[in-house]
Amino acid sequence: MALTIMRRIKFCAGHRLFGHGGKCEHFHGHNYVADFFVQGDVQDEVGRILDFSVLKQRVKGWIDEHWDHSFLIHQDDANARQALELVKPSRFFVMPYNPTAENMAKYLLEEMCPEVLEGTGARACQVRIWETDESYAEASLDPTGGEAVTYSAMAVGE
Repeated sequence: MALTIMRRIKFCAGHRLFGHGGKCEHFHGHNYVADFFVQGDVQDEVGRILDFSVLKQRVKGWIDEHWDHSFLIHQDDANARQALELVKPSRFFVMPYNPTAENMAKYLLEEMCPEVLEGTGARACQVRIWETDESYAEASLDPTGGEAVTYSAMAVGE
């Protein structure tokens, strides 16, 4: 039986969507909320698959170091990179694809989580990125532990 826990992390970041053609092509920012769903098959002597404080320390530590108060840009967006490099001090994170909420969830699930959870016995199975209070995107792994198979976005309310 797999047990699942979730930890919510809040952070602020800016981005722009390279080639978007609309207002999201401009530099702008969000107060993001990231929900990390983590599974494990083995409980420790206390009954946990992973202590919530350990999950927070590892996941929030990475986000604080790389994404919080940074601009996320597409690796092909040379114009954004040039602009950000003119500002001193400047902090930006280059992604291999556009920094949409979907791609942010995908990156965290496929790249960051395996790195930061290594050695814990736990594995991330889903990451949800709330870009606004009404809109989120998520990436989920196949329940058998395979590749990320589900990417979805949802607007709530309105």
